[in-house]
Amino acid sequence: MADGKDLLAVLWSGADVLRGKMDANEYKTYLLGLIFFKYLSDSYLSKVYDLINDESTDDLNEAQQLYEEVFASDDAKDLLEEMKNTLHYTIDPDMTYVSILRDVKANSFHREKLQAAFNRIEESDKLFNDLFADVDLYSNRLGTGDQKQSSTIAEVLSVLEDADLIHAEGDVLGNAYEYLIGQFASETGKKAGEFYTPHGPAQILCRIAMLGHESKKGLLAYDPCCGSGSLLLSCRKYSEQPDYIKFFGQELMPSTYNLARMNMFLHGINPENQVLRNADTLDADWPTGEETEFDVVTMNPPYSAKWSAAEGFKMDERFMDYGDKLPPKSKADYAFLLHGFYHLKPAGTMAIVLPHGVLFRGAGEGNIREVLLRNGSIYAVIGLPANMFYNTSIPTCIVVLKKQREGRDVLFIDASSLYEKDKKQNVMRDEHIDRVLELYKNRESVDKLAYLASYEDIEKNDFNLNIPRYVDSSEEEEEIDLSELVAQMSNTDAEIAKVNKGLAVMMSELTFQDDETRDLMNSLLNQFGEV
Repeated sequence: MADGKDLLAVLWSGADVLRGKMDANEYKTYLLGLIFFKYLSDSYLSKVYDLINDESTDDLNEAQQLYEEVFASDDAKDLLEEMKNTLHYTIDPDMTYVSILRDVKANSFHREKLQAAFNRIEESDKLFNDLFADVDLYSNRLGTGDQKQSSTIAEVLSVLEDADLIHAEGDVLGNAYEYLIGQFASETGKKAGEFYTPHGPAQILCRIAMLGHESKKGLLAYDPCCGSGSLLLSCRKYSEQPDYIKFFGQELMPSTYNLARMNMFLHGINPENQVLRNADTLDADWPTGEETEFDVVTMNPPYSAKWSAAEGFKMDERFMDYGDKLPPKSKADYAFLLHGFYHLKPAGTMAIVLPHGVLFRGAGEGNIREVLLRNGSIYAVIGLPANMFYNTSIPTCIVVLKKQREGRDVLFIDASSLYEKDKKQNVMRDEHIDRVLELYKNRESVDKLAYLASYEDIEKNDFNLNIPRYVDSSEEEEEIDLSELVAQMSNTDAEIAKVNKGLAVMMSELTFQDDETRDLMNSLLNQFGEV
């Protein structure tokens, strides 16, 4: 079985080939795309061998040879039909990674063959439409001219030879892929907010959203701003029935949407359980089909993004119940929140990361917040440490919402001090995450950390949810002992006088060549007092 550390080492070596030629936001697309191609190709050959011989093999070269023989025989049509039904895609023998790697080793690699393999997979099923569109094999980023560009791709393919992607134990492959996405997010910096939520906030968000739903078979999970799919896949870790979860995700950026699709496959999610869409969440509503409400909704939308706030949205069911007010054009935070909340089941849980401004800003946002609070929809507010996210250093918060519950109280947790500094970012370790979950589950006031506010408390504060109004995390300054301070100052003065006197004695013993220099020195000595 493949070892996780060995697999990571191989995959990271692939990144080293591209690092320096382009920035992380670009080379992540090449490396992750080529890893995914190798996974699909190796899985395909393994399945061919299994179908023909009713047993598995560890030798992909043997499987390749068998596939070439059957492909040239009268049984080819039946085999391809079975492969299409089973894996949803087909590739010819000369399009497999094994075949292309032979060309690489023989110095006869042509990227046209790899492009043809991409095209064949994309055309096999709508699941794979435009999946490799961002892996531009003809980009000048790879080098100048055909030879250098082909050479760069060949070098990556050669490095990936040692990556065993089909015998990886458990979720090793998916975890390795997720690790790489996280590493690229760290290198990419500000652009990373499009595709990745850091470990600490992601685990808090998903563990809270999954509480009470762990044993449900056929759980429906939705992320309207799914990025690379990391939040949805994190929810899976806390389910007792992970193979039966159906994932719905929408993502605006095409390259990030493709990354989410690859991530789903590499985590072993069955095609029928992944419903992903490339579109704008703040445009026409989605999903609108058979399944429109979800047990779990997780979100980390772009903060304070612009949106149209067109008048027509006042008649949109997502936004129409909040007093004829829409979130402002300049800040779509509540538009994202209301979209997710609309799609939440009555007994579901939603958790969303937002900037602190949503807690206290007025006008339309204040009106929406008041309606949510009067309905008892806001269940908890958790303040996170600053500098947690790659795309912003501002402090953020997690807002937890429910549709059906008793009472209208709100739990406030100030987790702003629960972190460690790590390179450029602050990081929440497992002990910090566990502490937040403990406070959330206990749902009671804890000095400096948490406060369970009654609806009356919130109403008195004019529905302002700014955390310091409820959780006083300030530290009292120590009282100053004036008599001790006076004594310390006296001792300091005595020490200074003693040093000055010693310096003056040494200076008075100096000899001088002329009267002018002696007079200047005597003037200086007077500054220390008479000797």
